[in-house]
Amino acid sequence: MADIFPYHVRPFIATDALSLFAAVRASLDELVSTMPWCSPEYSLAQAEAWVTFSQQAWAARTEFPLGIFETASGAVVGGAGINHINRMHRFGNLGYWVATPHTGRGVARFAAREAARLAFGEIGLSRVEIVTLTHNLASQRVAESLGATRECVARNRLVINGTAHDAVVYSLIPSDLPP
Repeated sequence: MADIFPYHVRPFIATDALSLFAAVRASLDELVSTMPWCSPEYSLAQAEAWVTFSQQAWAARTEFPLGIFETASGAVVGGAGINHINRMHRFGNLGYWVATPHTGRGVARFAAREAARLAFGEIGLSRVEIVTLTHNLASQRVAESLGATRECVARNRLVINGTAHDAVVYSLIPSDLPP
């Protein structure tokens, strides 16, 4: 019998906050340097606030945050989603992160693909952009594995911990995704 991928994505629910907090805390060393929302002081209250925000964003259809979950345990192992949506021109941003204990297993690629399918399907976008720090080669590999096109290095594109950084910008359109 073929192995079934042991992860899934879905919107966050209130009971996910503690598990989200644990996943972020287990990954602080990596996340603090790449994610503007993460700091060494990341708290359970921040995880709870994120879950509440994500539910409100889904309801308002302004952003579409997804949790990445280990199927067997139900534990949060990361996040993905579509945000910064421009409805007029039908594009948005696709982002993802995976808790350190789960990296190197194809989890980010899986979650990013699911988020892209959501973007091009339910949300109705015609383009998504993946923006990653120039030194974040793992995220760049994920973008490329989806068939995204590297378009440029954008100067001072991301602000992390108060400092502007150059970033690689990728684009993904529906025909880029494998079936």
